[in-house]
Amino acid sequence: MDKATRLKIEKIIRAQRDSSPLRVLFVCLGNICRSPAAEGIMRSIIENRNSQSDWEIDSAGTGGYHIGELPDRRMRLHARNRGIELSHRCRQVSLEDFSHFDIIIGMDASNMANLKSIAPTDKSLDKLVPMSAFFSSEDRYDHVPDPYYDGAEGFELVLDLLQDACTNLFNTFQPSLGQ
Repeated sequence: MDKATRLKIEKIIRAQRDSSPLRVLFVCLGNICRSPAAEGIMRSIIENRNSQSDWEIDSAGTGGYHIGELPDRRMRLHARNRGIELSHRCRQVSLEDFSHFDIIIGMDASNMANLKSIAPTDKSLDKLVPMSAFFSSEDRYDHVPDPYYDGAEGFELVLDLLQDACTNLFNTFQPSLGQ
């Protein structure tokens, strides 16, 4: 993780000490694969650790291609095989999201660039963090790849990456929550 991202996360942690829940928005392009999977995995982690009151989780897409739809059938199937139900209805990122959420997490560089281009204020930019900031240090990826055009292996890879990153996200912020 680069120094600028580390400083952003530390700033969010400091700000969070005085309020709860931590409001997290996961973002990808269409909100049908990666971001709803991250939302579902994160919900599973916080439920398993009885921390629901400390977190508010949502997901959205930078594009409006699938508004109102369920996540991609293949992603729902692969997530369900891991005990995770993805029932989120796809939506597009809104300007209100920048004031409501404490941290907005983009899945890849394109998502981050799109978020930066629509961020209404400089303060909003401080909330933008790439998902890769939460990858384990030994991970060889610098983004969450879009599995849409891949086979089963692509969906499984994304779920593996997101499980790791969401666990690290939880471990990064949970100590500062609920105090």
